[in-house]
Amino acid sequence: MTKADRRQFLTIGAAAAATTMLPGSLQAEHHKEAASSADGTVRPPASGKRILLSVKLGMIPKKIDGKELTLNQRLLMAKEAGLDGVDFDQAGEHTVEAAKTAVQETGVFAHNAINHAHWKDTLTHSDPAIRAKGRANIEHCLRLGHAVGGSGVLIVVGKGGDGTRQEVEERCREEIKALLPLAASLGQPILIENVWNQMFYDHGGSPDQGAERFVDFVDSFQSPWVGMYYDIGNHWKYGQPGEWIRAFGHRCFKLDVKGFSRARNKFTEIGEGDLPWDQVRQGLADINFTGWATAEVGGGDVKRLTKVREQMQNVFGLA
Repeated sequence: MTKADRRQFLTIGAAAAATTMLPGSLQAEHHKEAASSADGTVRPPASGKRILLSVKLGMIPKKIDGKELTLNQRLLMAKEAGLDGVDFDQAGEHTVEAAKTAVQETGVFAHNAINHAHWKDTLTHSDPAIRAKGRANIEHCLRLGHAVGGSGVLIVVGKGGDGTRQEVEERCREEIKALLPLAASLGQPILIENVWNQMFYDHGGSPDQGAERFVDFVDSFQSPWVGMYYDIGNHWKYGQPGEWIRAFGHRCFKLDVKGFSRARNKFTEIGEGDLPWDQVRQGLADINFTGWATAEVGGGDVKRLTKVREQMQNVFGLA
């Protein structure tokens, strides 16, 4: 999935924006949570759930009815929609201090951090200066993720077109190795997302590919601080999700969630298309998965976010 594809997909449903700023109940919730977290503690989500549900921060509008929303207001919309937290995928737009303050004041948990500049400043680029920028982007995410109490940082390792297979894999491997001391010191695993970047799979290949190349790359680090952030919808076009989940096993830290139709060769709403969710559920049960599942579809107002949460509950059998 390219950056352009992702941006286009995330705009689906944007027309669902609310016509008022925020519900009164949400405003009241803000004041209650701000008081309860005055000690500076980042509040974890409710315990007892095997799968925790979130959305990308980028799915929550920055403006409603022409009025700018604060980061606090946006986070509280996720809570109003009944989500367990958010994936802070706009980390590059915020300082560590601003993100931490927003999470503390709202009590809305941020479990992950992303900087989408990883599509531009790739770890596979032939120019060391570009790779250094990419490494700095990830360093910022590691610090922000730690500050907000998160448990990982999603990265796109680069682009297959940046060189030969051997060149691009070795470049990004060396850059990730350089990041591991910081990741370990902050307790933030570096999580590789499977995307349409022509790495670790055959982009023009058959629909029965396995996850072996991803597994081999993760295992090459021999480190507990490198894992997978498995995007279920991204590679349904190329392989069976249940088999991929079992292949990832303990390497599968977190999940991205969207639908995909092989028949129409396009991304869909969660639960639509022909993705075999029964196989997904079985695969997750087989590896005893516990952790975060984050929607990556068109966002919008609280009503839209609530619908997305209900879609995830349905496909994971949580409803």
